[in-house]
Amino acid sequence: MKKVIVFSLLTVIFLSCKSSQSVVNTKLDNRTEVALKGDWMITSVEFPSSDYFNITSFNIADSKCFEGSEWRFISNNNKGEMMLKQGNCTDFNSQITWYINKEGFMVLKFLTEGIKSKHTETGYVLKLASVTENMFQLIDKVNLAGKTVNIMYNFERKQ
Repeated sequence: MKKVIVFSLLTVIFLSCKSSQSVVNTKLDNRTEVALKGDWMITSVEFPSSDYFNITSFNIADSKCFEGSEWRFISNNNKGEMMLKQGNCTDFNSQITWYINKEGFMVLKFLTEGIKSKHTETGYVLKLASVTENMFQLIDKVNLAGKTVNIMYNFERKQ
């Protein structure tokens, strides 16, 4: 009986000390990366109470400014670019670096000209969802009025 109790305690201690994997795990999902290769456009940005609140996406512009933005994902080197060109918004262009890990998260960095990606300390981790040949979603968790909500970026492949 004593051995069973000791074994149970050791099992509990071992399992509670097990390290959790980081959401930015670098084990890549190459198949999904290849599926995203190409030119895309954000067709809509959705979140609860979007009629009443504004959210600044990626510390760049209001989330609605990203509707109509163009994105290029290059899968063989995990580079790309994005362009904001909405009428009432400030134009913005940036090179990006990105990858998709085995847990289904896209890790994304906007690059500043002349600064290598390894020296860019800020980035974003977004959940990848609903991937098909012609559309996918990126989901970000943001704080809205003290509450965590999902903001969904809906992408469609450009023809």
